[in-house]
Amino acid sequence: MSARAFSSICFDRGYSWKNLPDLVAVKDANFSDVDAVFCCLPHGTTQEIIKALPVHLKIVDLSADFRLRDISDYEEWYGQPHKAPDLQKEAVYGLTEILRKEIKNARLVANPGCYPTSIQLPLVPLIKANLIETKNVIIDAKSGVSGAGRSVRENLLFTEVAEGINSYGVTRHRHVPETEQGLSDAARSRITISFTPHLIPMIRGMQSTMYVEVAPGASIEDLQQQLKQFYEDEEFVLVLENGVMPRTHSVRGTNYCLINVFPDRIPGRAIIISVIDNLVKGASGQALQNLNAMMGFPENLGLHYQPLFP
Repeated sequence: MSARAFSSICFDRGYSWKNLPDLVAVKDANFSDVDAVFCCLPHGTTQEIIKALPVHLKIVDLSADFRLRDISDYEEWYGQPHKAPDLQKEAVYGLTEILRKEIKNARLVANPGCYPTSIQLPLVPLIKANLIETKNVIIDAKSGVSGAGRSVRENLLFTEVAEGINSYGVTRHRHVPETEQGLSDAARSRITISFTPHLIPMIRGMQSTMYVEVAPGASIEDLQQQLKQFYEDEEFVLVLENGVMPRTHSVRGTNYCLINVFPDRIPGRAIIISVIDNLVKGASGQALQNLNAMMGFPENLGLHYQPLFP
């Protein structure tokens, strides 16, 4: 995508929703009275654009271009060299509830992917508390069709998607290194996951079902209690009561993540389920939550509405 196609929303405290700035090409933009920018370009097109922006701007990048700290990982999984390695060192990963302190002090935040958000929110607190084993982590995830973007592709046509379900990106989905990076940070050791995503015939919504081994001496109740304590003061992450099943319908159009833990029939294993709206908590909602944190605004500002498109 060319610079002319650059699309962003720029916020200044003087703007209201009825008085937004005109949409212009990035080369024609006047950033002197702009506080912050959302960058919504495709992967591989963000780095040089952001590198050229004024240093006073707060930036939330919704592409994957700054999510992976290791630029060799980026090149391996996205098929091109990183064009702003120095800027990558400055970028902060934007999983708000986990890295809030770092996000508040950041200039550039890499907004997480949808699958990594739905997986890390439940697993990171359990890994940090040493309540689950870091081996044999199996993740079965399902997303609505909007998660694949808006490009016209045969496999995304209504007749191809409706009345069926299919796996994709098996063993090579681009969200794998991002997820493993976050889980490995929590464990302070390398974690490799088994991850299989599926496309399901609905517009929006995402469920990740995680199969894990419980640490010796720990119980399902310990896992649930840890999650409840960890997210006790969080507005957008809710741990449900025992036996209550998270449903994508419950989070449609919202910035919430619902989580619960269930005992597996196999002794010593747990099943953890989380649901989000892939377009809100999995994308634009979390981006706004991150910007609110960066700007010192209430994190729920602008996130109590339900802008359902598509």
